[in-house]
Amino acid sequence: MNQSEFMLKALGLARQAKGFTAPNPCVGALVTCGDRIMGKGWHRAPGENHAEVEAIENARENGADLSSCRMYVTLEPCNHHGRTPPCTAAVIQAGIPEIIIGARDPNSQVQGGGAEFLRNHGLRVTVGVEEQKCLDLIADFSLWQNSGRPYVYLKTASTLDGRIATRTGHSRWVTSANARQMVHQLRSIVGAVLVGGNTFYQDNPALTCRIQEVKNQPWAVVLTSRLPDPDQDFYLLQKRASRTIFWTDKNSAASPRAAGLEARGCRVMGLDAEGPGLDLKLGLEMLRRETGIYYLLCEGGGQLASSLLQQGLADEVWAFVALKILGDSLAVPVTSGREVELMDQTLDFRPGEILNLGPEILLRLFPLQRE
Repeated sequence: MNQSEFMLKALGLARQAKGFTAPNPCVGALVTCGDRIMGKGWHRAPGENHAEVEAIENARENGADLSSCRMYVTLEPCNHHGRTPPCTAAVIQAGIPEIIIGARDPNSQVQGGGAEFLRNHGLRVTVGVEEQKCLDLIADFSLWQNSGRPYVYLKTASTLDGRIATRTGHSRWVTSANARQMVHQLRSIVGAVLVGGNTFYQDNPALTCRIQEVKNQPWAVVLTSRLPDPDQDFYLLQKRASRTIFWTDKNSAASPRAAGLEARGCRVMGLDAEGPGLDLKLGLEMLRRETGIYYLLCEGGGQLASSLLQQGLADEVWAFVALKILGDSLAVPVTSGREVELMDQTLDFRPGEILNLGPEILLRLFPLQRE
């Protein structure tokens, strides 16, 4: 196996803890001797062993001679004391002579310090193997270093011609049961699920995760200028009021209807105007500050998806594209609300991962920032 193949295996280990390490990054590590993997490790939760320490301990359990081994780690080892001792010291004390690092620490205050410390102690250090994939893995951690808002997943499910429902609003089901199960797995790691007012009124959603092992259900967040009557028979009002938050304009947030929703147990947050819509960044920051969540999943609809993308707030897009076509210009589009005259006004993306799920394709995309 070559360096890239080993690093991809380390990435696979790290992904097992996605959603559980915040505010720390997901990290995976391997200890290898020749082509043999002798130790595996990944960071599982704040305060628990870092990936490097786990891999070293696992290699020792397997009888490895660490003085003849290499370490592969997806992120530059830390060189500072936090809840746990610095990983650089653990690597040096283990006697490992060589380390291959996927990506440098995105924290500008410590970036490069771990790699340089290891070099100064005689280790052979390589940086940048499968770097983009390693950076994509910690895109959430990079955001938290510079922002007070949660990392936002935007999920879409559309036909090949970009439609999420028929002209009558019928949408069950655009994608397969397997794709919908993947969405529930994503819901299981986020702190909140966000939908627009049209989705709330038309679908009467529960916005829960239907995986049995999940103990803490995500907050339900609804963006709407039309607050519902507190006594209406919506699932979120009748069954999940204490875990439901409405984002609306400031006038609506000061209305008697908002007071009635709060009396039922909901929260109502008034947001400033932002162009034709509302300042979603403010809403995200308030959500992070008041609930402590690190991840949010937006499940539409089309105008909300466009607003998040246009305001630069969709950090990662999960686009499920069903291998079917409606062919109806009046069917509901996957995004809407923009007025565009030229192709150089598009919102652009780069691929992170493309998965063939059979009846559909999953595109994991990262928005490109315009210069």
